[in-house]
Amino acid sequence: MASPLSKAHLAYSLLCDDIRLEVGNKLSVMGMFQNIYLQALPSTIIKFALLNRWEGDGEHTTEIKIISPDRTKIIASTAPSPFSLTPGGFADNVTIFSNVVFSDEGPHVIQIYLNGIMVRELYLNIVIPPQSNPSVN
Repeated sequence: MASPLSKAHLAYSLLCDDIRLEVGNKLSVMGMFQNIYLQALPSTIIKFALLNRWEGDGEHTTEIKIISPDRTKIIASTAPSPFSLTPGGFADNVTIFSNVVFSDEGPHVIQIYLNGIMVRELYLNIVIPPQSNPSVN
């Protein structure tokens, strides 16, 4: 019996501000990043996106989870999303996150699942930059 992962693999994942579908079925990816700089916590991020490119063939599902730095809390998650791959083909899966509240500084874990099995972890760093002291020269 073939493994549920043997027919598809994740070619790449990109975190960005937005993704748009253009004329000719082209994707425009705006504002790729790995870090989010905030003034204070908790903070709500109005919108950001994750682009996953899957290659292979067959019928599959994907899910995404964003986990706290200590891996104890699920910050956001998606329902299973089905997609199809024609032999030798690809599928671009765009996930838009809205109004995600971050309460902790540090590397949040983005887990990407294929057919219920985690296939990749990315890190989204939430950073509070040091405040400058106006009385120090």
